[in-house]
Amino acid sequence: MLNDYMQSFASAREVNLMLIKEAKENGVKVVGIYCTFCPEELILAAGAIPVGLCGMSETPIAAAEETLPRNLCPLIKSSYGFAVTDSCPFFHFSDLIVGETTCDGKKKMFEIMRDLKPVHVMQLPQVNNTKASFELWVEELRCLKDRLEKELQTTISDQAIWKAIEVVNQEKRAIKAMFDLNRADPPPLTGMDILTAAWSRSFSSNKGVLIDNLNVLVQEVVNQPKNGRAKAPRVLLTGCPVGLGTEKVIRLTEELGGYVVAMENCSGYKTLELQTDTKGADPIVALAEKYLAIPCSCMSPNPYRLELLDRMINDFRADAVIDLTWQACHTYNIEAFEVGKLVKSKGLPYLHLESDYSNSDLESLKVRIEAMLEMVEK
Repeated sequence: MLNDYMQSFASAREVNLMLIKEAKENGVKVVGIYCTFCPEELILAAGAIPVGLCGMSETPIAAAEETLPRNLCPLIKSSYGFAVTDSCPFFHFSDLIVGETTCDGKKKMFEIMRDLKPVHVMQLPQVNNTKASFELWVEELRCLKDRLEKELQTTISDQAIWKAIEVVNQEKRAIKAMFDLNRADPPPLTGMDILTAAWSRSFSSNKGVLIDNLNVLVQEVVNQPKNGRAKAPRVLLTGCPVGLGTEKVIRLTEELGGYVVAMENCSGYKTLELQTDTKGADPIVALAEKYLAIPCSCMSPNPYRLELLDRMINDFRADAVIDLTWQACHTYNIEAFEVGKLVKSKGLPYLHLESDYSNSDLESLKVRIEAMLEMVEK
């Protein structure tokens, strides 16, 4: 029965592609986004559908390298490659692209992307703990609201934003409840299960349906008999975003006998504890408070990520931590030093992997992951 529920998440991209196509034919607008810093609530309040566009495939990278440097992050190259080849239907359907300045590579790539689609870039502060940075971010959210209204030819009311805030809060709670199932021993869900379910939200054309499906999945797991999975090393994955198509570290870890019990990254747990406060007077200010708290490595300093990792290691009873950095992602690569110190201080094996989207390093990754798992078994 559980496999049936997981299949619904696995097929979400194809199903929602058809639903979004139908919605477009009926006049509904679509907004493409690339980062968790983009406030989906404003897009929903505009009556549009937000869709995730982060490239998670090696296939379009060659086309991107005709314009972009080869020594650039594979996520950026894949994302731009899908756009420039018009091989991503979600990009094709997007009426507006919302980018952000989380890194130098992305912000310069968005300049070039303007030749393909209307692009709005949010200027993200580099610190999140000063009055000036907060005021800047509030103004950036107001600018995005204005651009959405202009580009989508609509008006976004405060009431509509508050309604969207409640929907996204519910979504975050539902996804977090799904992740938290793996606090159990043995974990009821595989790493591929949680990745598949979490990644499907990027393509959801209806948040209500997604929330219902997640709640049903959680209830199904809670009600099923405890599975008979053997005891194995429990691994926590942190670092750069991972999606369907770039899951090689998760697959290898589980093929080698480990359990990937949780992911701290952007496609995982990083934003799930952050709920928008609904008690304030201004929904834009409330959204700014939540989104500026995201513990991304682009922020300096970034203490909340270490605090979150510390708690996740305890809550998910991790036996080891894998920190995955995509090549040329300098902020996560440098921040790995502090992550490693934290994990080692807790007496756990720590493995920092630097890779790209290709399969050329599968054997070396396998050797290193296997060695880490053997350390746990000792």
